Amino acid sequence: MKALVELIKVTYAEFEKNAEAQIVKGNKAAGARARKAALALMKDLKEFRKISVIESK
Repeated sequence: MKALVELIKVTYAEFEKNAEAQIVKGNKAAGARARKAALALMKDLKEFRKISVIESK
């Protein structure tokens, strides 16, 4: 679970950096990278929820 949380932190940092580049600089490629990171975050957060529910039982 700890490794998953670290992966979520890294992925979020990547998303944040690319989203900022798109918003501030208008970098279209950064927008595509931010969207890709957002999809990865959704997947990882769903996995976190699944593991968290199992461990709380």
